[in-house]
Amino acid sequence: MMSTTVSYQPNTKKVVDEVSGWLRVFDDGSVDRTWTGPPEVLPLMEPVPPYDVSRQGITLHHLPGTPNLRLYLPDSDAAKKLPILLHFQGGGFCITHHSWLLYHQFYARVARDVQVAVVSVELPLAPEHRLPAAIDTCFAALLRLRTIARSPAHDLASMMLSDNVDFSRVFLIGDSSGGNLVHAVAAKVFEEKDEFWAPLKVAGGIPLHPGFVRSTRSRSELDLKADSAFFTLDMLDKFLELALPVGATKDHPYTCPMGEAAPPLDTVRMPPFLVGVAEFDLIRDTNLEYCESMKKAGKEVEVLISRGVSHSFYLNKFAVDMDPTTGERTRELIAAIKDFIERH
Repeated sequence: MMSTTVSYQPNTKKVVDEVSGWLRVFDDGSVDRTWTGPPEVLPLMEPVPPYDVSRQGITLHHLPGTPNLRLYLPDSDAAKKLPILLHFQGGGFCITHHSWLLYHQFYARVARDVQVAVVSVELPLAPEHRLPAAIDTCFAALLRLRTIARSPAHDLASMMLSDNVDFSRVFLIGDSSGGNLVHAVAAKVFEEKDEFWAPLKVAGGIPLHPGFVRSTRSRSELDLKADSAFFTLDMLDKFLELALPVGATKDHPYTCPMGEAAPPLDTVRMPPFLVGVAEFDLIRDTNLEYCESMKKAGKEVEVLISRGVSHSFYLNKFAVDMDPTTGERTRELIAAIKDFIERH
């Protein structure tokens, strides 16, 4: 009888890049996003399944398509159509998923308290999908909404949206790197004539603690200390290296729209903006620089500075629930979003 010898081939993949706790990039191009940091934050990363029976005034729906969408629909008067808040997740373009609890706990509350339909976009992640992939996906989400507004089909998305929302009042909102997407997508939207989008209209943008930076460190980056596993300077640098076009620096327009490499802001059409800035955010100073540059360019920009808190504080459910300052600043943020949307 012939014997067969099976030789054992060990896994020879090697880590070629790593963002501590968050992801490992291997030499074959594959990426492992298994969380290896403090286990106490794992609950924030748990996906929240959709539910069509109201919980705390909200139903949550998965709308498959290109791209996939997630709809937070508040209980409301059926006669009143709701504005749309189109949500772009954060995570340095490299991590997180829009189904995670950290987003659900905030945007379900926003949908209920502001009385808006929150439509969250499932985004492609870098380094497998470098920028502008996420920008293109956000733009595709708007095109999908435009299609539903013009010619609703018999699919779930059309049925859920066409009877409940006002397509002429779409607001873009993004957390951290999602705030960069708000700027980039708004600029791309307003390159087109209004007729291209009708009856859909982007009425405003709300970048929250956007990831706007320069290659040189700002004063706040040098002086402030990271107080969370969710945002450090090392994360910022490595995520952007993995997400920006190969060879680009942080002065690229995607991360520095107020810089010399970007189109002059006075040549870029934009809707009104509400920009959220956190006092203790490592990138506070470049956020403020962005706001001032937008204002100097004649853009309508309101700035909400949240005192005593840091980057994306409102996404940390534990702090929102247990820390009085974080809880109060989150209430103020939601109230500001509500006021901004009601006035536009």
